[in-house]
Amino acid sequence: MARKMISIRFSMSLPAVVTKKEKWYLAECSILDISSQGSTEDEAKKQLSEAIAVFLISCHERGTLDTVLKNCGFTPDLSGIKNYDKANDLEDYVNVGLPFVIDMGTSHKCHA
Repeated sequence: MARKMISIRFSMSLPAVVTKKEKWYLAECSILDISSQGSTEDEAKKQLSEAIAVFLISCHERGTLDTVLKNCGFTPDLSGIKNYDKANDLEDYVNVGLPFVIDMGTSHKCHA
């Protein structure tokens, strides 16, 4: 029987601040202490999104993602599950996609 691979994408919206420094735009996500730059505001945000994705995937691969998120102050907010909005739109947001695949032929149950 052939193995079935399923592609899954998680998405996050994180606050980001973009400022212009001479001829470059600096984009930073202070929550994760990650920054990047680009020649335009859009490029700086795209570079920041990619940097955050690489960082989070690296944390997942090393088995430290939960520790990193906890140390950055992340906690579950169950009220946001049904009522997602950006009421605190004081900052702009950057969207980060986290691609994963799961091998259904070797996967095990993730809950007891």
